[in-house]
Amino acid sequence: MDEKDFALYPYISGASSYVKGLGISLDRLVTSRAMESSRIRGKERVLQAISGEIVKPSLSISDEQKILLELLSYPFSRILISCIDDPFLTRRYCLAEAVASYKLLKMHDLDFLRELAFDFGVSADETEHGFKIHFTSYIRMASSMKAIEWKLVNRKLDHGNVNVSKEEFARLLQELIKERVEHNLPMPVPEGLTPACEPYLTEVRTALEERKSTFGESEFESVETDLFPPCITHAIANTQAGVNLAHSMRFAMTAFLLTIGMNVDDIMNLFTTSPDFDVEKARYQVEHIAGSSGTHYKPPSCATMQTYGNCYAPDEMCKKISHPLNYYSRKLWFRKRDSQKPDEAVVAEKAMDE
Repeated sequence: MDEKDFALYPYISGASSYVKGLGISLDRLVTSRAMESSRIRGKERVLQAISGEIVKPSLSISDEQKILLELLSYPFSRILISCIDDPFLTRRYCLAEAVASYKLLKMHDLDFLRELAFDFGVSADETEHGFKIHFTSYIRMASSMKAIEWKLVNRKLDHGNVNVSKEEFARLLQELIKERVEHNLPMPVPEGLTPACEPYLTEVRTALEERKSTFGESEFESVETDLFPPCITHAIANTQAGVNLAHSMRFAMTAFLLTIGMNVDDIMNLFTTSPDFDVEKARYQVEHIAGSSGTHYKPPSCATMQTYGNCYAPDEMCKKISHPLNYYSRKLWFRKRDSQKPDEAVVAEKAMDE
């Protein structure tokens, strides 16, 4: 990999070593007038992450100034994230960096993807249709991916290896990238440098608050597929079986999954087996529900689900709630309670009752 690759994938080991070799101190990055362009680009990265997508520049090996600017913008963006120290912003930024990389990786050849994977400690062998990786590496890469088709039990094992397409491999790398970007965030920022960051932080804080008020913020920290209400579980099962869902059920399922924290790409993967699947149309619809048009749609209530005939096999929990999100929230609470020590569980249950 060369300097251009370091600029586009600034979290890899080679990029880190290259930046250290430049001898640019943290103080200089934050305060030097010569570094202003990198700071502006660093702020832009964070703002783009808040709005939805970090846009990577087109670079050639001869673009030395642009390469340096892009390289140094990455550590400054991490400084801004750390100064604000907002969990929602941190998660969103790390995901945006990873998704931006995924979109680039899909355009690279297999050798490049294999080399990048090696930087993450993953060995991959090329196959006719992509790669084969050991199942232990697959488990590590797919551990945070909650869509059903990524579960190891739904993959064929061949002498301990899992076969994946080039695009699937790039998607798995996205998870490792997100994990690495998130490592050490928020990081400690010397108090003396915080005032110098304030002019950049003001715009970021404003954009963050606008984003939260407009689109909402997921209250859930993880996606637990085994805790879904029966209606959503049934809809996912039908989708995976190649059954076309009614528009109202497709909307309800998509809005539910987005609200609890699943990303657009994972939801798109759910629809690939639908007989009428159209990738462009599906992505437009999912992103629209996610809030691309300015409105973040919430899943319908149980009463609305019943009206449209989308309530399926309600269980005992369903009788106690009025919204699919309430079902999921209560199931999460009970799981957390059951995992606590006895004394902690008693206190938690009293607090819940109050």
